[in-house]
Amino acid sequence: MHLIPGKSNSHLSLFQKVHVTHDLLVLQVLLVFSMTLAGWDSWQSKASGKGPNFVIILADDMGFSDLGCYGGDVASPNLDQLAANGLRFTQFYNTARCWPTRSCIMTGYYAQQVRMDPPKGRLPAWALTLPKRLQGHGYHSYHAGKWHVNGAPRVVADGGFEHSYRLADHDRFFSPKNTQLDDVRLPEVPRDSGYYTTTEIVNRGIGFLQQHQQTHGDAPFFLYVAFNSPHFPLHALPEDIAKYERKFDDGWDVVRQRRYERLSKLGIINTSLSAAEPQTRPNWNLDEAKLQEEIGPGESGSAVPWTSLNSQQQRFQAIKMAIHTAMVDRIDQEVGRLFGQLKSMGAWDDTVIFVLSDNGASAEQLIRGDMNDKSASPGSAGSYLCLGPGWSTACNTPFRRHKTWVNEGGISTPLIVHWPVGISARGELRRQVGHVIDLVPTCMELAGIDEQPSSDDAPPLPGHSLAAAIREDEAVDRDYVFFHHQGSRALRMGNWKIVNDKNEETWQLYNLENDRAESQDLAELQPDRVREMSNKWQSLEQQFRRQAGE
Repeated sequence: MHLIPGKSNSHLSLFQKVHVTHDLLVLQVLLVFSMTLAGWDSWQSKASGKGPNFVIILADDMGFSDLGCYGGDVASPNLDQLAANGLRFTQFYNTARCWPTRSCIMTGYYAQQVRMDPPKGRLPAWALTLPKRLQGHGYHSYHAGKWHVNGAPRVVADGGFEHSYRLADHDRFFSPKNTQLDDVRLPEVPRDSGYYTTTEIVNRGIGFLQQHQQTHGDAPFFLYVAFNSPHFPLHALPEDIAKYERKFDDGWDVVRQRRYERLSKLGIINTSLSAAEPQTRPNWNLDEAKLQEEIGPGESGSAVPWTSLNSQQQRFQAIKMAIHTAMVDRIDQEVGRLFGQLKSMGAWDDTVIFVLSDNGASAEQLIRGDMNDKSASPGSAGSYLCLGPGWSTACNTPFRRHKTWVNEGGISTPLIVHWPVGISARGELRRQVGHVIDLVPTCMELAGIDEQPSSDDAPPLPGHSLAAAIREDEAVDRDYVFFHHQGSRALRMGNWKIVNDKNEETWQLYNLENDRAESQDLAELQPDRVREMSNKWQSLEQQFRRQAGE
């Protein structure tokens, strides 16, 4: 049956009119479907057919509540504005340590699947990095900052980036001795040269984008900006420290309570405030006597009540937190320049930006590199200070414990996602559970790339795309999230989480729906659930090790 455009078709019989009506309904359905599909395609890519740009900004040892938009005390207007015009995830996880998290971000696999926790040689041949997955689809990839994916030791040759500025010295912010450009080692940076790693990392990132624009025009790009800040040593620019010099005189207990109240008001958390646990600290930390000898009488090795410290200790500790916050502040200042570059090259609207941290704030207290000159000003190149468990507890508000533990304080990270043309929501929260293994499948879906195994040996990616959650706040269908780092073990299934610290015989059980503070151990009340989940954890551990060839 044929319909004549522009005609009334009044001559048709009743039988024919019924069929006309049916045909029109079918056409309408097809039209709506095609428009929906076109809308999905336009969300995934530009009209030109190319995918969006990607920028991953990774902080190092930044706590869950360090950023202003997550309840923190820092001036972070650029990142806060990013959150106000994008999304914040409230239950996003890392691995509790730098190198396994960075390997997850780059490969999309759990670190145990790719021999990266603990590091045991090169990545399996089937473990493609994100740049290698993108490069066959018109993307150009660039890296600036820390790398620490030991299984792919050369960022360009092994990681698949076209250009890289690598900071391989993690002990010096003002005069690193090992930096590399495109896998070639550069001369050591002299002391007092005006160099600061956070600034230089962004300088290099901006330079790569400018070169990309000149060489590749509007071809899509992936930029990985991997800061080493606010990781120890506490090194910051004097003008940044001055902004916070008296900010933390009230002490870590007051700051922690203040952050908890802000987080609650923002709707980011729905839990009690965890206990401070002054007895919990990494077993490799310097003991109290050594801290006093190497640092001075102002140092303290535990998260003791603030009022138990003497005035000298309180003043010294407040300065340390001022330096840590200044380091986060400098991240915000520098990414503001990066955002300016994206805007100037016309890439801002169609660039997906992810901002997160590689693990919780660090309770570590040790001395490396050039050691600590007790006569040097705190925060200067001659000093070597660490945040310590008192302030780490505050930075990880409201959660338990710190970096290296797989309690919520060690594995919870902020995650900001910003994409003007792809996200209609502004300032919304996303409560779906996510993990750093999700970034690879998310980028692939947003770029319109179907996942293809690199070989017959390649296991499927264990992560889940967050694309639907980003676009429509849809649920992410996942069975579990797995954790294991240096004997600290955990498994989350739905709202239930089991935790076992340092290979203890018994597991703890928590219901994270209203107890992310991990304050009420329910293991004795639900032994069957603990048994089921611990068996699942053991099965996954064995499966992942087999896949890694161990």
